[in-house]
Amino acid sequence: MPEITLPLRTERLILRRFESTDLDAFHAYHSLPETARFLPGEAKSYTKCMESVGKYANFVYEKENDWVCLAIEAKGSPGLLGEVVLKWLPGRGQGEVGWTLAPASRGKGYGAEAADAVLKLGFEELGMHRIEAKLDALNTASAALCERLGMRLEARLVDKWHYKGQWATELVYAILEGEWRARRQ
Repeated sequence: MPEITLPLRTERLILRRFESTDLDAFHAYHSLPETARFLPGEAKSYTKCMESVGKYANFVYEKENDWVCLAIEAKGSPGLLGEVVLKWLPGRGQGEVGWTLAPASRGKGYGAEAADAVLKLGFEELGMHRIEAKLDALNTASAALCERLGMRLEARLVDKWHYKGQWATELVYAILEGEWRARRQ
């Protein structure tokens, strides 16, 4: 697998490794129940956020099941807006994308712009064939973002997980490398 060259730059964003200075902003949104609602686990404590930021800052992307979590920052305006993730799934050329944004950063297209940059990384630099996104069916904002990215709904797995005291239906969206390239032309 080729090495990931950072930062990634888009029209409005810089996607970079996490830094220790991101901790307070990361904790500010990961400690919120509304952020944790569609993530595994509960809202994060400061200590858990320290562990996460340290792990994200020092990622290694060399083999299946490795993943990169990049800090999203606006060009010309330092500060953490959220994060975007690319996981290398088992099987030839398979990946998974995900994102989490701070409340003030939602609804501005940052998630779609960051996720599209990670799709580009996966398809153009890392040679992936298929990238998917898995989400709770109640997460309508992320479902809409998947559709804006050109991902198609491939599966609806009813009562797939039991978390946060209730059963959740999982949606699986995906896009193939050829579909992604066709959208960019």
